[in-house]
Order: sequence, then C-alpha cells, then structure tokens
Amino acid sequence: MLRFSIIIFFIFSLLLTFCKSQNKTPKVEGKKGGNVTMKLISSAFEEGGMIPSKYTCDGQDVSPPLSWSDVPQETRSFALICDDPDAPMGTWVHWVIYNISDTTRSLPEAIPPSERLDNGTLQGKNDFKRYGYGGPCPPGGTHRYFFKLYALDDKLDLPPGVTKAQLLQAMNGHIVGEAQLMGKYSR
Repeated sequence: MLRFSIIIFFIFSLLLTFCKSQNKTPKVEGKKGGNVTMKLISSAFEEGGMIPSKYTCDGQDVSPPLSWSDVPQETRSFALICDDPDAPMGTWVHWVIYNISDTTRSLPEAIPPSERLDNGTLQGKNDFKRYGYGGPCPPGGTHRYFFKLYALDDKLDLPPGVTKAQLLQAMNGHIVGEAQLMGKYSR
C-alpha cells in the first residue's frame, strides 16, 4: 500500500509540474540600462475601473480608445497586448497588435478586426482565434483585463497573425518603455 501511495504521489507531482510549465509566458526583457515608464490611458474607463459593456461581448465588442505619453526617444514602434489573467484555464489573450508607428500616440475606438491595418500596423490572433480585439467575455465573476503597451527600438520582422508568445519572443531585448492599464468586467 505504501509503494502504491508513493507511486501515485510521484505521478501527481509530475502532472502538476507539467501543467504549471504549460501555462508560462516567456520572460521578456528590455534593453540594458532600464526601461522608461510610459503612461497609458483610455477615455472609456479609468485605471482599475469597470470597462463599459460596449467594449465587451455583451455589447458591440469593439476595442476601446487608448492613448499614451512619455515615450522614450529611441522608440521605433509600439506593440500592445491585452489579456485576462483571471480566466479559468489560464491567461486568456484578447488582443495582439504590433508594428504601430513610432509617431502614433493613440488607437481609436473600434480598430477593424483585420490582419493588416491601412497604416501598416499588424494584428495577431487572440485566444478566440480571430484577428484583432476580442472583448471581455468572462464566464462569471469579475475579471481583470490588462492592456500592456511596449515601446520598441525597432519594427518587428513578423507576419500578421502571431500569438502573444511569438510577439513576446520577438520583442525580447527590444523594449525601451512600458505602460499598463487595467480595467475590470463582470457578468
């Protein structure tokens, strides 16, 4: 009986280790010398506030307006990721958008859900398996949604449709500034 218990414990430990390792986000580092902290805001909701239903699956499911400031001089492009760390199966990615021009300081409401925007900005696939923004749609309870903006020292040599993990890997060593905005949504 003791031998059986030890075997079960060992198998459980292996499974637990495997499950934890499958949900890891790659570590992303900036350039040596430290990153500049930018400011990211939305006219639709405040930091830590509730995201209006217009920007969720219960409304029009359009992206919220975002704007940023305090951009590092060496910025050559921006990337933005929106995700929900409170999703039941692990972090859920709602938006991946990159190669935003270095002169851009805002994204308007309702960015079209296409792989390539008219200005050359590219969008990746979210966890809904669609290009562009997929709004909050939690199965229940209050979830947090983090909009993370990265200033990069170069445009990324990536095709449209990359995942969050692929974008993070490509940004590694190119981040010169970061900003974050968190909103909540409840169903």
